[in-house]
Amino acid sequence: MTQILEKKTVRLHRAWPVAAVGFITLIGAAGFRSVPGVLLDPLHDEFGWSHATISAAVSINLLLYGLISPFAAALMDRLGLRQVVSGALLLIALGSGLTVFMTESWQLLICWGLLVGIGTGSMSMTFVATITGRWFVARRGLVTGILTAAGATGQLIFLPLIAALAGAYGWRVPALVAAGSALVVIPLVLLFLRDYPSDVGLTAYGAPEGSTAGQRVETTGSSAVRAVTALWKAMHRPAFWLLAGGFAICGASTNGLIGTHFVTAAHDHGMPATTAASLLALVGVFDVGGTIASGWLTDRWDPRYLLIAYYSLRGLSLLVLPSLLGPSAQPSIWVFIIFYGLDWVATVPPTVALCREWFGVDGPIVFGWVFASHQIGAAFAATGAGAIRDAQGTYNLAWYLAGGLCAAAALMSASVGRKLAVAA
Repeated sequence: MTQILEKKTVRLHRAWPVAAVGFITLIGAAGFRSVPGVLLDPLHDEFGWSHATISAAVSINLLLYGLISPFAAALMDRLGLRQVVSGALLLIALGSGLTVFMTESWQLLICWGLLVGIGTGSMSMTFVATITGRWFVARRGLVTGILTAAGATGQLIFLPLIAALAGAYGWRVPALVAAGSALVVIPLVLLFLRDYPSDVGLTAYGAPEGSTAGQRVETTGSSAVRAVTALWKAMHRPAFWLLAGGFAICGASTNGLIGTHFVTAAHDHGMPATTAASLLALVGVFDVGGTIASGWLTDRWDPRYLLIAYYSLRGLSLLVLPSLLGPSAQPSIWVFIIFYGLDWVATVPPTVALCREWFGVDGPIVFGWVFASHQIGAAFAATGAGAIRDAQGTYNLAWYLAGGLCAAAALMSASVGRKLAVAA
């Protein structure tokens, strides 16, 4: 019996448990990122802070979530995945937990903006790119899609919970729940996450015989210097600017706009906040399937064509959204939620693939900079949409502007060339 169990264990490559821990970790980190969109109105009602002020804290969070990302990728090369990720989860828990004591708006900027922004930025999409780049050769696109979908899964789990807790007990209880969700994942990271396949005597999953894929790569010098050096090299290639520009628009039209303001916008049209939060959570349901499918397609189709389709269809859906919102969830808004969920982060697997194709072993770090542009776009959209809402009493202009920008992102994606000789 023991021999049979050992044989069965050997068949499961260690890459899959590492990916599983990564998935759970990203769900835990997504817990706090689900909080701001639901708690805008409760904070406004209790403290009297404007939507623009509260959105500014969200913008700092989104901005740091991106800007920290490339440095975290380089730091993972120096210190290791476990150290960086466990430290990041601790920061998320600290920032979330401290919000229950705040009385001034600047404290919101520190907790939601600085602490949680650094924490989530240290284990953002570059964490996904690092795991897939080190542990997988075969199924890399599919696993990228699965790990990316962890954020949507976290949204699915936490959004209805946070909305229900906020309605029943006030906004402080869900903030503490988010902190606890980050803390509970830390032991899993310390026990099961490993840096390279070579650390456990393996090569990357699907690597051909004799391949060096998955072997530890020793780095020298400062992590910050390496991150900046990778950026400097990437900046000399048009592909970097096209990918970064498209991804900035991606962030503006997802995290910055829909993720932050959909619940409030729907409430403006008479829809109960709990209903709107449940609809936004459903985006997470379909996001899981859409992102995994996008990863599967990325292994088989030209990533550029996928990006063109994703951005074009997203732009069209945003242009019609103002006519769909109302006091109840009509079939038309359900169609929007299903479609937007399928498209939400479907852009990640093809963008990661193009960064890997163009920038080789620096691909995860360069993707970190591309992802930084995603969060810059999200930060501008979060603040800008809040300002539009304060000035006009409606979000309509924000939806129209985002729809037009998505058309520009589709054109940028069409302009990215192919570089078929990928660095090892």
